[in-house]
Amino acid sequence: MSSGLFALLDDVALIARAAAASLDDVAAATLKAGSKSAGVVIDDAAVTPKYVLGFAADRELPIIRKIGIGSLRNKLLVLLPAALALSFLAPWAITPLLMLGGFYLAYEGAEKIAEVLLGHGHGTAEKVPLDEATTVKGAIRTDFILSAEIMALTLSTVADQPFVTQALVLGLVGIFITFIVYGAVAIIVKADDLGVALAARGPDGLLPAFGRMLVKGMPYVLKLLSVVGTAAMLWVSGGILIHGLETYHISQPEHLIEIATHFVAAHVPILPAALGWLTGATMMGIVGLAVGGVIVAVMSAFTSKAPAH
Repeated sequence: MSSGLFALLDDVALIARAAAASLDDVAAATLKAGSKSAGVVIDDAAVTPKYVLGFAADRELPIIRKIGIGSLRNKLLVLLPAALALSFLAPWAITPLLMLGGFYLAYEGAEKIAEVLLGHGHGTAEKVPLDEATTVKGAIRTDFILSAEIMALTLSTVADQPFVTQALVLGLVGIFITFIVYGAVAIIVKADDLGVALAARGPDGLLPAFGRMLVKGMPYVLKLLSVVGTAAMLWVSGGILIHGLETYHISQPEHLIEIATHFVAAHVPILPAALGWLTGATMMGIVGLAVGGVIVAVMSAFTSKAPAH
């Protein structure tokens, strides 16, 4: 009986070790997938605060909460099942869809740069009355595109993993990124109010000074976040397209970037690993900008030829 008990305990220990290893795999894959989605996440956090502009302060957090819930629904109820079905039924389609998302990100990033350089913003757009329900629906539609790219990036990271691991990683990434993005957006949006409240304590003291710094600094923080988000979008898009080409045996761009990265890392005297990575990321960003610039030019040409109504 004792030998049977020990055999049972050994089986339990083996199952426990296998479960622990599986959880380690899920955690590692989740971390890797989350890092690959960094560019889209930053851009999402940079874009979302604009949706509460013009609304009363007491409606800002409720609006962000509604958008966040809609984003979570997008990821868990629509995109996660679609990604799993795609992985099971048509795994060959993952790379083309991912590259399609890369083209979209490249276009978005290049369009933002074109708006800054050429002055094609929305300043001349006709103002329309603010409607909370319409604003939330529009934000959730925009989020769907960014969420689809996040889930596609995640799926590409775990495409060779078991089905259960894929489902767990997709679900965890969807939940964590949603909370990170909309938690950060809530902090950014309410930082002004916190600054005003602290500044109102008086002309002297550390807290009022910090409040005044918040009020003055948040516009610059938002601009910096937008710049970083655009750069990250171009970097991610370039990386997606280059890795996608390598999948189809067009490996020269990826090989060139690897050579440049290793060269810089081997020859710079300080921070070689960081500067090597920055070299590769910059080259990917240039590719993303070039591709996006072509798409912007083509879209502009078609728009200019379209008959006016």
